[in-house]
Amino acid sequence: MRLRFTKMQGAGNDFVVLDGTRQPIALSPAMLRRLADRHFGIGADQILVVERARTPGVDFGYRIFNADGGEVEQCGNGARCFVRFVRDRGLTDKDEIRVETVAGIIAPRLERDGSVTVDMGRPVFDAARVPFVTDSDALVQPLDVDGTVVEITAVSMGNPHAVQLVASVDRAPVAELGPRIERHPRFPQRVNAGFMEIADRNRIRLRVYERGAGETLACGTGACAAAVAGIRRGLLESPVAVETRGGQLTIAWRGADNPVYMTGPAETVFEGEIEIGGRSG
Repeated sequence: MRLRFTKMQGAGNDFVVLDGTRQPIALSPAMLRRLADRHFGIGADQILVVERARTPGVDFGYRIFNADGGEVEQCGNGARCFVRFVRDRGLTDKDEIRVETVAGIIAPRLERDGSVTVDMGRPVFDAARVPFVTDSDALVQPLDVDGTVVEITAVSMGNPHAVQLVASVDRAPVAELGPRIERHPRFPQRVNAGFMEIADRNRIRLRVYERGAGETLACGTGACAAAVAGIRRGLLESPVAVETRGGQLTIAWRGADNPVYMTGPAETVFEGEIEIGGRSG
């Protein structure tokens, strides 16, 4: 199978974007892993598939696959690249579109300065909906990670996150704790592990070990989760500048039942074609 693709990135979080509006794209997990492989494929944190909308009043469908071949609910940096892709390809002439994901409807908007703002929907702190197994409704809860106890805030931004405060993201044990938190039994659908350092009330530094992808240079939903967790805890005020290893994102949230807005870059890196078969690499 020969596929045309576009390689894109948002704050260093990189994607392979495929246009499924003209023909169905059905790839096996092995094929997805091959595309994401940085040695045998194109290389990406996630593969994004643009599809025709199935719901009235919605412009496009949006499917997201992690580098391990598994489908996930949401990807904020990917959403920004999504709207840039459909505009650049002439699939729409709108500056703001409505996009259907597994987690619900999102609304990315192209700004005049070239950045993209995405309405990421409302954060969910209800443990059963994250989902997170607990008998407490406390905002901050202890999590025993193989004998190391960390304090986390569980929140969903359409996908599950466990956010913890650290004194320094440079010294945080992301590689050690990240994969163990990701697969912790109290998160039945696994979880994205966020490590947040607070610089001041409007600025944080963040590293995220992403479910199914490992540590990435940026994580849009992770930035949203960290910012809203900090705001709910009274440690931060909106808007919050989130410094990641790949660049800066800005998160705005007025609290309560309001949606979270994320603004950041979205850029095309290159385009091409690849012959893809069933081998996993």
